Amino acid sequence: MSDRRHRLLSPLHCAAYLTWATVLASLFVGGFNEPAGGGHGVRVAVVALMLVFLAGFVFDSWWSSRSPHRIVSVAVLAIQVLATLALVALTRDGSAPVLLIIVVAQAVELPHRWLIALVVAANLGLLAVLLSAWPLPSALIVCLLFLGFQAFAGLTGYYAKQAERSRDELAQVNAHLLATRSLLEESARDGERLRLARELHDVAGHKLTAMKLQLALLARGPGGAPPAVATAAGLAGELLDDLRGVVGQLRRHQGLDLKRAIEELAAPLPRPRVHIEIAEDARVDDVVQAQALLRTAQEALTNAARHSGADHVWLRLAREDGRIVLEVRDDGRGSATIRPGNGLAGMRERLEALGGGVVLCGKHGFRVDAWVPLA
Repeated sequence: MSDRRHRLLSPLHCAAYLTWATVLASLFVGGFNEPAGGGHGVRVAVVALMLVFLAGFVFDSWWSSRSPHRIVSVAVLAIQVLATLALVALTRDGSAPVLLIIVVAQAVELPHRWLIALVVAANLGLLAVLLSAWPLPSALIVCLLFLGFQAFAGLTGYYAKQAERSRDELAQVNAHLLATRSLLEESARDGERLRLARELHDVAGHKLTAMKLQLALLARGPGGAPPAVATAAGLAGELLDDLRGVVGQLRRHQGLDLKRAIEELAAPLPRPRVHIEIAEDARVDDVVQAQALLRTAQEALTNAARHSGADHVWLRLAREDGRIVLEVRDDGRGSATIRPGNGLAGMRERLEALGGGVVLCGKHGFRVDAWVPLA
């Protein structure tokens, strides 16, 4: 199941569907006050307006997960408000204004001024419609009652969104700290491998070479050498070869492996799903370069999670043409024009300071191609 489909079937959305169905049932099961001459046509209109409201709710949930442009969401919410007011006018029923609570809950992600304007306009419209059928005191009390429910739903949704953002920010900070810790641990391991390789080569290798030469001199001495000396010389040669093999193996794994650090960055992201591919030889020799690549990966993953509406992100790290190449791409909404913010600008500056670079592409999703030269 895709993330967008999962969102449409989330508990909060299911509660909205239940509320919608209950309002629809109440309009028909309990009956409503039809205008004179309404009859079957009014019932058809009620069903049509309820379906318009439901379609707007589903579309807004889908659209808000795909696009940062809120003008479409505002237009859809306005249509839902008008459909609700038309229902109240047609049915003169007290249950239809409940739909405005759903509208306010949808609108919590809008800028505050837009949200307040929407709530004020919706309730002024509701008051005007109620005044056509009810006396002012009754209409005002009903309007204020539903306004209180709307305020409760809106504030609850707002604080829930704030808590969710704080949780996500805390998770990202924690991931950053874990990735940095992994990088420091890998740097320490790499330094220890390098130290061991040097010690084995310079100290043990030197002494084994000297011992092998001494045994060779004994073997060529007058009167020949006992078999034990020849055996010892052969063992010394084999041991020296084994030592050189161990040193070569340590040298072969020299450099910083970023796999664990990158996995730490991707772990707290519930959406999108991150697919990581890191080549075995994609090791970075310099800690500063490793830090720059990690920050680039973090910025790209954060951008995919916050802005692109992607379901999947693919991250690849490889060694190509004397460079370490980092590629991050997603299947979210792209953009023909990319306006780098502080994060993307800092990414570019950090890489260029190390002799690398970055290319951004917004076609068919968002893509980041970054590289640093091998030290």
